[in-house]
Amino acid sequence: MHSAAATQPASAATDTLLAVRDLNAWYGESHVLHGMAFDVRAGEVVTLLGRNGAGKTTTLKAIMGVIEKRRGSIRFKDSELVGLASRHIAKKGIAWCPEERGIFSSLDVRENLMLPPVVAPGGFTLDQIFELFPNLKERLHSQGTKLSGGEQQMLAIGRILRTGARLLLLDEPTEGLAPVIVQQIGRMIQKLKSMGFTIILVEQNFHAAATVADRHYIVEQGRVVDEIANAQLEANMGKLHRYLGV
Repeated sequence: MHSAAATQPASAATDTLLAVRDLNAWYGESHVLHGMAFDVRAGEVVTLLGRNGAGKTTTLKAIMGVIEKRRGSIRFKDSELVGLASRHIAKKGIAWCPEERGIFSSLDVRENLMLPPVVAPGGFTLDQIFELFPNLKERLHSQGTKLSGGEQQMLAIGRILRTGARLLLLDEPTEGLAPVIVQQIGRMIQKLKSMGFTIILVEQNFHAAATVADRHYIVEQGRVVDEIANAQLEANMGKLHRYLGV
């Protein structure tokens, strides 16, 4: 099978922001990624869809450099990321919002927001974050872990927007949240896209993903097995259901 990345139109090469090729990754002796390959173009939202354990989160961790053992190629702009420490990858303008959110219980909302260093100019000010997430302004002096799940997710995303990163890796941002919050996060992703951010989204809720994404990569057993344009999603729903087991 040809990799999805290999089937990209020739015109895509000019605006490819991230190119993943033959990416392998291990947790200890456990081989999790088996040749992941895909492209992300500047300014688009791409999802990684697949069943639990398929390797979606591991792919984000490998891009971010938080997995020690990885082989293959991850090219961001003109830089090879494989071999770089995560702190150097972050300084290139990539930010990761993990599924567990990583909110510090000893810090209030403002302190959590101010914690990450700015890595590039153009990051959000606090006022811009509050415009996107008004709830956070109301809870500014609340302990970070006393927020609702939805507010904690807003805090985790708001925090990385401050850094100036332009490629955002969002891992399951809607998991376990009420439908009204899922819709709010969807609108937030659409707004960020309109502002020129590039987003890789790991999402179990493909109905939510379909409202924001340009393309979907299907991940099985640590590799991309298919690519579906969002405009073709409805026509491929039967295939998608087979892939995801839903």
